[in-house]
Amino acid sequence: MKYYLNDKEINTCVIGTWGWGKGQNGGKIVFGKSYSEEQLKNTFNKAFTYGFDFWDTAEVYGYGTSEKLLGSLIRGKDVVISTKHFPEKKYKNGENRVALVNSLSRLGAEKADIYWLHLPKNLEENMKELAQLQKEGLIGSIGLSNGNIEQIRLAEIILRENGSSLAAVQNHYSLLTLERESAVLEYCLSRRILFFGYMILEQGALSGHYDAENCFPPLSMRGLSFGRSKFRRIQPLIGYIRSLGKKYDMDPSQIAIAWAVSKGVIPIVGLTKPEHAVSLSRGINTVLECREIRHLEMLALESGVKCKGIWE
Repeated sequence: MKYYLNDKEINTCVIGTWGWGKGQNGGKIVFGKSYSEEQLKNTFNKAFTYGFDFWDTAEVYGYGTSEKLLGSLIRGKDVVISTKHFPEKKYKNGENRVALVNSLSRLGAEKADIYWLHLPKNLEENMKELAQLQKEGLIGSIGLSNGNIEQIRLAEIILRENGSSLAAVQNHYSLLTLERESAVLEYCLSRRILFFGYMILEQGALSGHYDAENCFPPLSMRGLSFGRSKFRRIQPLIGYIRSLGKKYDMDPSQIAIAWAVSKGVIPIVGLTKPEHAVSLSRGINTVLECREIRHLEMLALESGVKCKGIWE
């Protein structure tokens, strides 16, 4: 399947950089791990070599440190840049402009290929401002993250009234959010709105590398939100993911990604090691059988585990 943004064909997988940030809301706090700039530089170069040219970041990922590091790596390279503004509780006139200018400065870029409202707050004011920034050429396309169908519809209406349109939605999408997000995905596909899915692997819970005996680092956001009891409940799902990994001779982490691709989702996948780029290139091109897709979904639903971020 081919996808287009700003009238150009884009990669079917986006590389996420949430884990690249430092300090508050950075890799150590969220994932329980930190990574050297040299390792992340090597990861970027390997991913770029394998054709991954679409990169996603946000002003709140390490509060600017993710954008700044990514900006130092993309100079002189033809890449697609996606970043986001985390809106204020109460709208402040010009807040998107200030946030965008600051993000572009950290990224060393003249425009954002797609700019997202990170949460669906104050939609009328924020969407009007984003439409104006698009008219000025600072934004290629406008996206909404973490929205439900009603909020997506409202954003569409406001943008249309202001001479623009909603290009994409970016939501938490995985086997463990299937019940909540299926209707949103179907709506977007019916409206030809690109649907980008983040946390496809549930920060590693669906990677096949963790289980009830080998959990997340306890002093991390993912360790606190996904503990041993949840791993016990998804153990049959993890087992099946691992068996499919063996069948297709690939890292089991790529099975959940291949599943997402089969649903018409553009996955956003965080990379922190060069070798991950190699395995990812296989995962996005693997076609699962229909019965395998159904069985993955059945096991996920039978687990009763439903994931939701504190920001959602």
